[in-house]
Amino acid sequence: MNRCFSNFLACLSFFSATAVLSLPAAAEAPKPQKSETMQIKASADPEGWMIYDGDTLVAGYRVESNGKPIVYPVMGPSGQEMVRRFPIDDAMETEKKDHQHHRSMWLTHGEVNGFDFWADEKNEGDTVHRKGTATMTPDGVAVIVTENDWISPEGKRVMSDTRRVAFFKADGRRLIDYSIVFRATDGDVNFGDTKEGTFGIRVAGTMKVDAKLGGVITSANGLHDAEAWGKKAAWVDYSGPVNGKTAGVTIHDHPRNYGFPCAWHVRTYGLFAANPFGVSHFTGGPHTGGVDLKAGDEMQLSYRVVLHDGGLDLETAKADQEKFASEPVPSVQ
Repeated sequence: MNRCFSNFLACLSFFSATAVLSLPAAAEAPKPQKSETMQIKASADPEGWMIYDGDTLVAGYRVESNGKPIVYPVMGPSGQEMVRRFPIDDAMETEKKDHQHHRSMWLTHGEVNGFDFWADEKNEGDTVHRKGTATMTPDGVAVIVTENDWISPEGKRVMSDTRRVAFFKADGRRLIDYSIVFRATDGDVNFGDTKEGTFGIRVAGTMKVDAKLGGVITSANGLHDAEAWGKKAAWVDYSGPVNGKTAGVTIHDHPRNYGFPCAWHVRTYGLFAANPFGVSHFTGGPHTGGVDLKAGDEMQLSYRVVLHDGGLDLETAKADQEKFASEPVPSVQ
């Protein structure tokens, strides 16, 4: 068994026992607000679903965007566009036309059995949507569940996944819970030791630190901007101006995820990604050989995305992490 994966199994009970206790007491964390106005509408072009709060567009789930499913758009609580438009739509003046594989909000990885699913140029791996459902829960949470196959450039299935993306609001904020179950359906699966992964967001162009308009990256460990890159943390926040007003995105790592707390491939140019598999690129140490998932086994990753008005409120972020850590792993089915 891969040494990294073995260490994780050995430490899982420790992390589960200490994740909540390690956080100080803070304000009450979010609970889904019962909503009579949240609704899901099927979309034919692009194929997928659009999520609304009344007549207001909240987000969209697209089953295919140049080789991967994505969430786009992603709207903040005051209607801000929280992610970059390019390359899905025409770029705004504040956006750079770089890294065209950075598509709004997505989950994939740069080395899976040696194939690159992070990039989306020709001859790269594709994540292919097979089927999906959209439902509203009694408490007003919009839930998208899809099944997908990871297909190599040669057209062979490498593995499969089921992902659950839930959209809700709480305390004047919008939240997205994104969970995925990787399934080794076609033999052993290796997630490579690379910085190119895994759950990513490309923030709006005005929010990025490099725009020098007030954007800032803050990790749970108190690191800022470029210092946060490659470091492990339970959560990271990326805040900055959108339409002249400050807003932000906080991503929380669930303590039952592999590698918790994960490393963060977060860049001052706007990339914001939680990466549980990369080690050597971040530490400068030897290549680990990655993480192995044996044939027939599965692995789940779960993240909570909080979209907020204003800058980071540290105590609220701590409370959010405590609440997320205390919740059971979401059921993905």
